[in-house]
Amino acid sequence: MNLNTNSTIPIYIQIAEWIENEILADHFQSDEKVHSQYQLADLFNINPATAAKGLTILVEEKILYKKRGLGMFVALEAKNMILEKRRNETLTRMAMELVLEAKRLSVTEEELIQLIKKCEGEQK
Repeated sequence: MNLNTNSTIPIYIQIAEWIENEILADHFQSDEKVHSQYQLADLFNINPATAAKGLTILVEEKILYKKRGLGMFVALEAKNMILEKRRNETLTRMAMELVLEAKRLSVTEEELIQLIKKCEGEQK
């Protein structure tokens, strides 16, 4: 993965999302050690403090936990927590933005549903 340095999303957030995506893809399993801030810094060519900030977010959300002297590890229910968080926060926010934009463009509910179904069909 490449970080988007031109994005409005801060790099530390992109790091946290990358780790979450790796957990969702089963590249990191429960109780498995994740990359250290220095490994992430080397991997993405960023400042270690930036990488540490991304890791800290995940620790605060209890997706990762620290083992003193050993590093950061994936929490037991991390995958479920990420799925729930993204469903409750990300999808809700995106749906609200979509509905608002549809209203601005005078798109009916039926047209919007058809558009979603069309997009879903294209993903299969």
